[in-house]
Amino acid sequence: MPTLHWIGKDKVINHHMDVPFKVLEHAYGFENGKQSDQETHSGNKIIHGDNLEALKALLPEYEGRIKCIYIDPPYNTGNESWVYNDNVNDPKIKKWLRQIVGSDDLAKHDKWLCMMYPRLRLLEKLLSKDGVLLISIGDDELQNLILLCNEIFGEKGHDATFVWKSRTKPTNAGRAKYRPQKVTEYVLLYTKSKELLFNTLTGEDNYSYPNEDKDGKFRTTTILTSNLGSYRRDTMRFEIADYTPPPEQRWKAGKEIIQGLYDNNRLQFKENVPMQKVYDFDNDEINNPLYTIIKQELSGTAESGKSLLNKIIGKGHGFDTVKPIELLTYLLKVFTYNDSIILDSFAGSGTTCHAVFNLNIADSGNRKFILIEMEDYAETITSERVKRVIKGYGETEGTKGSFDFYELGQPMFIEDGILNESVGIEKIRAYVWYTETQKALIERKHKDNKHFLGKYNDTAYYFNYEQNEITTLDHAFLSTMKTKAEQYVIYADNCLLTKNFMTKHHIIFKKIPRDITRF
Repeated sequence: MPTLHWIGKDKVINHHMDVPFKVLEHAYGFENGKQSDQETHSGNKIIHGDNLEALKALLPEYEGRIKCIYIDPPYNTGNESWVYNDNVNDPKIKKWLRQIVGSDDLAKHDKWLCMMYPRLRLLEKLLSKDGVLLISIGDDELQNLILLCNEIFGEKGHDATFVWKSRTKPTNAGRAKYRPQKVTEYVLLYTKSKELLFNTLTGEDNYSYPNEDKDGKFRTTTILTSNLGSYRRDTMRFEIADYTPPPEQRWKAGKEIIQGLYDNNRLQFKENVPMQKVYDFDNDEINNPLYTIIKQELSGTAESGKSLLNKIIGKGHGFDTVKPIELLTYLLKVFTYNDSIILDSFAGSGTTCHAVFNLNIADSGNRKFILIEMEDYAETITSERVKRVIKGYGETEGTKGSFDFYELGQPMFIEDGILNESVGIEKIRAYVWYTETQKALIERKHKDNKHFLGKYNDTAYYFNYEQNEITTLDHAFLSTMKTKAEQYVIYADNCLLTKNFMTKHHIIFKKIPRDITRF
């Protein structure tokens, strides 16, 4: 497999492991047209902050749970004249490059690859085993992105590259009108499993049925296929009704199936060539093939996306191109189910969320979305669009629904790896459970003591913590534990149990990393 090399790769290849855990601070909830300080607990989230840190913050709750990730990263075209900087020259990214790589004076492809690599590594951790990753991209970084994703997901993870026509108007200014008009964009599909089947869309049966027999009107379709080269299967050249396919052809299915078609009046011989009968009552709808070229009536265009955004929030938003809602709706129809969690970590104008709400109405679904946007327009455009979609805009009726808006908050640890206790006990407990199990902590009622986190793989976990006092693992604490397990992992400030006792009773003590000198 070809390996991609670029300046700064050695600095970012493991950087996702060094990204600090930060907590999400709830700013407000929005439910059916009303904003309040209360969380809606809807599962829908909009997060304002660096998407690298935000993705890391999502791991304790969402690692391995996201069924569909769609991202629309910068295309790296060099365009810096509009609100969505497309040249990876945002001051925040340049500052990050100086800190991590040691310089922001890199070639544009090097900068882009340094920015993308750790984000893709975290997205891979969030993606479920049966999930899909969809990435919009243009010509400038298409080949680099394929090599980059192949390195993380493996070549077999690249399931398809979809092509859609993003523009309909040519560029007729100056020399541009004599140059090739680039109007296509791409959506890469990556999966962790090649066994996934997708929701191919259905349409009306527009076939004609010109023939008729005792069973009704029917059309015919071929039941033979090639028997040459890699298609050769001599075992599929068997006799049915005194007919055997010629050496260069074979049946499409096995003998039992073909015999069943013949016995049920589903084969017709025309000039000694077998054809399968398909009756008009067989299908009310037909499956449309999942072609990698997406028709324009299914995808919309960047112009239609911008026009819709203008209707929702007015002109002057600064977005020159906007992903059309038709494209996102089509992708989500095919690649999600009605209970999927959808993550978009380059949220932009919020088209993904709009598509989720519309699709939930169309099929009575309960899809959830998580949007992440680094720029300040996360509130003025991304969130504002979602609010107006929920409430309704112009003559368009609102979808109803709710979401919670978060800011990236404090890190879980301060200097020297000391626990930042100001983030609160709930977030600390969730983090500890995640680091031990890689699972989300679901607080449930139980009969154990208040320090019990849960039981996983026959190990019981306890976080013996009090904010303003030193905690101790001793026999008195053990007497309060109610859960039976093969092993016990217990966090505390001190431990008074002997090593022999802990070994005998399968107890592992872990010291809480906090500065207790202030006590």
